[in-house]
Amino acid sequence: MEFTHFDGQGNAWMVDVGEKADTRREAVARGSIFMSPECFEKVQQGAMKKGDVLAVARVAGIMGAKKTWELIPLCHVLNLTKLSVDFEMDEKRHGITAVCTARTTGKTGVEMEALTGAATALLTIYDMCKAVDKTMEIGEIRLERKSGGKSGEFRNPLYREMKEAAKN
Repeated sequence: MEFTHFDGQGNAWMVDVGEKADTRREAVARGSIFMSPECFEKVQQGAMKKGDVLAVARVAGIMGAKKTWELIPLCHVLNLTKLSVDFEMDEKRHGITAVCTARTTGKTGVEMEALTGAATALLTIYDMCKAVDKTMEIGEIRLERKSGGKSGEFRNPLYREMKEAAKN
């Protein structure tokens, strides 16, 4: 296996994408936060003292995705054409899933932006809710799917399995 972020001497470097063709690229990432029933109910009802948790987390996720190149070493600055963060409420598990979609037309993919957006949204939920529940758990952060570029389409097979398990 060849590592693209290291030169022949093992030094880190940013991959040169200058010769690659611009293609439409999209990535969707998701992750979840689990909390106490009391905390979940307060978020759902908009009763958290700090305000509308999901509205703030949505904006934070978008902002985080836009700053991916500043947070993750060797990521390229991208001209993002779409960023969205949506939430799925899981009443059975007292969980909230953040789903971040990132899109661009360019020379490199947006997987890291989608992952960063989902993670930032979840961290914001934790921050806004920690006064009610310090035992919250963030996890299940993963790339769900991506399209575009040389490697083309990818759909995470684990996502389908986890979705089916959650139904049962």
